[in-house]
Order: sequence, then C-alpha cells, then structure tokens
Amino acid sequence: MDGGIRHGNDAFKVLALGADAVMVGRAPLWGLAVGGEHGVAQVLKRLNEELVLAMKLTGCSAIGELTPEMIYVRPGSFAVDSTTLWGAPR
Repeated sequence: MDGGIRHGNDAFKVLALGADAVMVGRAPLWGLAVGGEHGVAQVLKRLNEELVLAMKLTGCSAIGELTPEMIYVRPGSFAVDSTTLWGAPR
C-alpha cells in the first residue's frame, strides 16, 4: 500500500487483503517530533487500539481471521483483488 499507514483501519485493510506485515514510519516520526519517546509510544498505542477496534467490529479475535471480503469497495471505485496486488498468477 503506497501512501502509508496512518490509522489502525489502514492496517486492518492491508492485513485483510493478505499482507503478512504492516510497516509504519511516518506516524511514529510525527510522534517523535512532537513528544519524543513518549510521543512514539502514544502513536503506536493508538494504532494498535484502532486495529483492535476494527477487528472487534468485524467479529475477529485474531489477524488470521481477516479476509478480503471484509473490505467494502464502493461501487464504481477502482479496486483490485489481492492476487493482483501481490503479483500472484492470474
């Protein structure tokens, strides 16, 4: 996903689409700039809380339970499936 993970919902989306990991960089740097080590900890805590909330709202208790079907795609918007995203054979 290009554009970055800024919220726990973003992490939820890429994990549901099949990502094995989620890297965050920009948000913790913002926390570092504003509040040092404590700021980074607060940003990471919030990202985790948002991800956990998204999982609870979809009835998931583990990341392995996330599926692409959990992602709503607005009709008429551009969308690709996870096989296209990760370069799997078509």
